[in-house]
Amino acid sequence: MTLAEQIEKDLTAAMKAREELRLSVLRMTKAALKNKQIELGKPLDDAQATAVLRTLVKQRHDSVEQFRKGGREDLATKEEQEIKFLETYLPAAASDEEIDAAVTAALAETGATSAKDMGKVMAWLRPRMLGRADMAQVSSRVKARLEGA
Repeated sequence: MTLAEQIEKDLTAAMKAREELRLSVLRMTKAALKNKQIELGKPLDDAQATAVLRTLVKQRHDSVEQFRKGGREDLATKEEQEIKFLETYLPAAASDEEIDAAVTAALAETGATSAKDMGKVMAWLRPRMLGRADMAQVSSRVKARLEGA
C-alpha cells in the first residue's frame, strides 16, 4: 500500500471516528499530495509523497516558531500536535551511529581520500540518507572525516 493510499484509508477511519484534528490534518495532507500530483502530471511514488510530508512538517515547525514569537501558545500547541501526527507517516530518522556507518561505507565504496572527493561521497550518500537524516549534518560529518583522513 502506498503512502497516499494509507493516508486515504486513515482519512476514512478518522471521518468515521469523528476525530477532528486527525481529520483536519489528513485532509490538508491529501490536498498537498494531490496538488503535487497535479504539478508533476503523474501519480506520486512514496519518495515524492514523503518529500511532500517533510515539507508540511517543516512548515508547521516554522509556524510554531512564529506563533510563539507572537504569544499565541494555543496555536503553537495545535501545530505541534499536527507535527506529531504527520511524523507518524515519515520513516524513522537515522541515529548518529547509522549516519557514521553510512559515511564510513561511502568513503570505502567511493575511495574518497580528500575534500575534492566530497561530491562523489555525497552523491553516494544522498539516496541512502535523504529523508532519514539532515543532509547538512551528513555533509559536515563527511567533511570532517575527509579533512581528518
